[in-house]
Amino acid sequence: MADPMPEIKSLALSVAAWPARMLFPPVCAGCRRQVTQPGALCGACWPKLRFLEKPWCPVMGTPFSHDFGTSLLSAEAIANPPPFKRSRAAVAYNGIARRMVGGLKFHDRTDLAPWMARWMLRAGAELITDAEVVVPVPLHWRRFLWRQYNQSAELARAVAALSGVPLAPMAVRRNRRTRQQIGLGKREREDNVRAAFIVPPEAEIDIRGRRVLVIDDVYTTGATVAAVTRALDKSGARAVDVLTFARVLPGDFRPDEADTI
Repeated sequence: MADPMPEIKSLALSVAAWPARMLFPPVCAGCRRQVTQPGALCGACWPKLRFLEKPWCPVMGTPFSHDFGTSLLSAEAIANPPPFKRSRAAVAYNGIARRMVGGLKFHDRTDLAPWMARWMLRAGAELITDAEVVVPVPLHWRRFLWRQYNQSAELARAVAALSGVPLAPMAVRRNRRTRQQIGLGKREREDNVRAAFIVPPEAEIDIRGRRVLVIDDVYTTGATVAAVTRALDKSGARAVDVLTFARVLPGDFRPDEADTI
């Protein structure tokens, strides 16, 4: 006879959640219409989300219009090889994806993180398979105190929980406060985060000799995750991959746009 306890526990949790759902009904992450589950998208917003699919550059994860095989690199990877091994993102950073990132980052929508992480796992399946530790891009402590949470850490926590890969939330520290990247050009972004990250001595045990998966919310020019990768390399990481929820595709970056994070 099957054990009834899992179903009883599930029912109890559902009943316990009813009052909260009545007072704070879940709304669509894109348009604020009421939906059935927290973090979900409504039927109108779902088709507007552009998932990144193969064929893509094996290094940068940027999609190709045609399948050129697994060995062809994108122009971006050839002209400016990154310090990390591979980068993947779940969706293109436009429309609904921008609103989801903005909700998570600036409006306390931490309920979105598990949903976003599920899509990240789908896009980064090969990276998850190889990863030995998950590390979020850190906030400076002053910004963390002001915001009360780190959106990248929320995504990393969800990715680690769903994948079973160990999480090292304090493995990288932002050792100086940097300007916000919004509105900065590519070179300015690189200068802004250069040498801004370190691996503290007590965290090296989590990094040395391991393949690290760095988690962030948006890949714009790659300046931030490149700086984090260099800090991890200095502390003996065997290799570094990068997984983000969204990606600004080549040709879409506009530093003068206020919402280009």
